[in-house]
Amino acid sequence: MELSAREFHLIKDLVKDKFGIYLSEQKKSLVVQRLQKELWAGGFSSFQDYYNYVCRDTSGQALNNLGDLISTNHTFFFREEAHFAFIESVALPQLVTAVRKNGERELRFWSAGCSSGEEAYSLAMVLSQYTMEHNPGVQFYILATDMSTSALKKARAGVYSNEQVSRLPPLYRIRYFDQLGDGQWKVKPNISKIILFRQLNLMRQEYPFKKCFQMIMCRNVLIYFDAETRKNMAKRFSLYLEHGGYMLVGHSETLDRSSGLYRFIQPAVFQRV
Repeated sequence: MELSAREFHLIKDLVKDKFGIYLSEQKKSLVVQRLQKELWAGGFSSFQDYYNYVCRDTSGQALNNLGDLISTNHTFFFREEAHFAFIESVALPQLVTAVRKNGERELRFWSAGCSSGEEAYSLAMVLSQYTMEHNPGVQFYILATDMSTSALKKARAGVYSNEQVSRLPPLYRIRYFDQLGDGQWKVKPNISKIILFRQLNLMRQEYPFKKCFQMIMCRNVLIYFDAETRKNMAKRFSLYLEHGGYMLVGHSETLDRSSGLYRFIQPAVFQRV
């Protein structure tokens, strides 16, 4: 089905407005590829027809489906391993000391753009290992959010293939997964119980959180936004990150430091000033 320049710009502007995702002209073929089956299944005669349907749907489900189709949910366990090494050797000792000093007994982490769950479960494994080795005397909690309902469904199920868990050290597979047979592995309850998966669109002007986090991981998400959206989102994240807390982004991303909200620690790691 043909996608005219006008139709592409209508969809492009809608995706930018609702999800913050910037679609360059080079992404026109991707839009066709991602939406083609949806148009056929829904019996739409054109992309304009589909666009009108999404805009008219008051339930919001059509818009959610559009977000699912357009967003990229590529991830894997312990992606960008340097981050997890930093968390274990540097961030956790500092954060545990800080919360103890303040008389608190919990550390809160936010995996923003968690996709199908591998990032949140990787973090949970690191936290579990740290608890066994150091007995820090604090509780760890992870909030994992994404705008994609299909990705969150997979994340909540916590079931992954042989290929997906092959990146894990054998000890981690044994300690944190149950083998289901037929080449499938399921995350054990001792890991999944510390993670809360929720749907959240990062383009919201306010987030529904009662407490701030000591660490926010928003990795390989900001790359899909334009410069102005990234700048505004960095400011918004700072409202929910404790002073001295860490902000982790993807290694192909960075944070605007002109606002004075963050200081550079190492590539893709920043600290709330």
